[in-house]
Amino acid sequence: MSAIRGAARSATPAAGWASQGHAATARRTGNSLDWVTGYGLVAVVALLFSISGGMLWLVGYNYDGLTGNPATKIHPSTYLLVLMFAWRACTFGNPVGYTLAIADRRPASALLAVMSIMLLVIVIIRQRPGMAGMIDTFVAPALLVMMLAEADEKIFARMQTVVHAVMTVNALLALFEFATKTLVFPYRLDGVVFMSDLRSTALQGHPLSNATITAVYVLALLSGSRSLSMPPRLGLIGLQCAALVVFGGRSAMVTTIALGGIYLLFSGVAYLRRGRISLPGAALAVMLASLLPLVLAMLFSYGFFDALLERFVSDSGSANARVEMFELFKHFELRDLIIGPDIDLIENLRRINGLEQGIENPIIRLLLYQGAFFTLLLFLGFALFMHEVARRCHPGIWLTMLGWLILLNTSESLASKTTLMTKFVVIALALYRPVRVGVRRPAQAPRA
Repeated sequence: MSAIRGAARSATPAAGWASQGHAATARRTGNSLDWVTGYGLVAVVALLFSISGGMLWLVGYNYDGLTGNPATKIHPSTYLLVLMFAWRACTFGNPVGYTLAIADRRPASALLAVMSIMLLVIVIIRQRPGMAGMIDTFVAPALLVMMLAEADEKIFARMQTVVHAVMTVNALLALFEFATKTLVFPYRLDGVVFMSDLRSTALQGHPLSNATITAVYVLALLSGSRSLSMPPRLGLIGLQCAALVVFGGRSAMVTTIALGGIYLLFSGVAYLRRGRISLPGAALAVMLASLLPLVLAMLFSYGFFDALLERFVSDSGSANARVEMFELFKHFELRDLIIGPDIDLIENLRRINGLEQGIENPIIRLLLYQGAFFTLLLFLGFALFMHEVARRCHPGIWLTMLGWLILLNTSESLASKTTLMTKFVVIALALYRPVRVGVRRPAQAPRA
């Protein structure tokens, strides 16, 4: 027996760090997370989805701006997440053992966190922009996935409730802002509000961030969120699609319609081939389909789609920016692109080529600001991380994952400071519920 125990400890070295008292408590409660960490992670999700930069500015916290205290460039949810990690590591009995244990369960997340921290140090040494972006954009989602490796179904159910509640309030607030032409928490850059942009900002801050996360949420409602019955799910989808219109996100709207339509088509065909059709359900579907053109005509007459149509007619130079950004490569040699060109030269070329609003592609922006070497490392870590997240979800995650990857390439997204990837991780793991892996019993020898 002693030899078997020694072999088990050598097979899982991280597990040996935990104290016997902690292991007994985990077996007794059925959950390895204490209640402080469990509710703390739910609070992290609530802060993440409900607190925007415009809201933080009202309390003197300059999150979105370029000036101010560097400590304010990190989202409060990230601070709370790090605090929960420190608390959990201390209550575990051995901080190093806890870190090794969760890293062993989520190796790709641990790799992304380590790579991001290393690149953060290099960015600071080279005096490159994007220090806070490394923390909020990459370290926070990786750390959250690692800590959720110990979470049980109750914690994920609470997170799912928070996501549904905050996204519902976000959509209602967006429609209120559209109806009243008043932005409650407008997007600010160092306190300056863009008066010419009246698109709704709601709780997520920038209109494009709202559009991206709303599109991801709609796709997740279509192929995930199995705990919801059909009527509330349809109601949430309709509400979020209405909010998606007032956010004015062209790429998000097109992606949602295209992928959602394809998914509904194939799901409908599969349902028809699988069994009989409910007559009340069929009657309701026919009635809604007949009323849809009338509802759309009324919305058009009241100007509901004006903001979205204006974005298609006049995109404020967005399409031209996606063409001009490739012209920047003509001014650099191969060596500059590998290690990263001079920052002052890049900024001057951006202004000359009319790219003051940014480079609307994360790969191109990373190549220009950080170099091809660091971009390749981040891309590798990101790919492994997304694969690890997808493995913990139901197969329907492919729809949301595809929409997420498409929308990432329509703006700077991951190349700048953003909390979008952390929000996507929460939606994926909460609405698709991680697959629970049972413990396999050893095979018994056949009786003679």
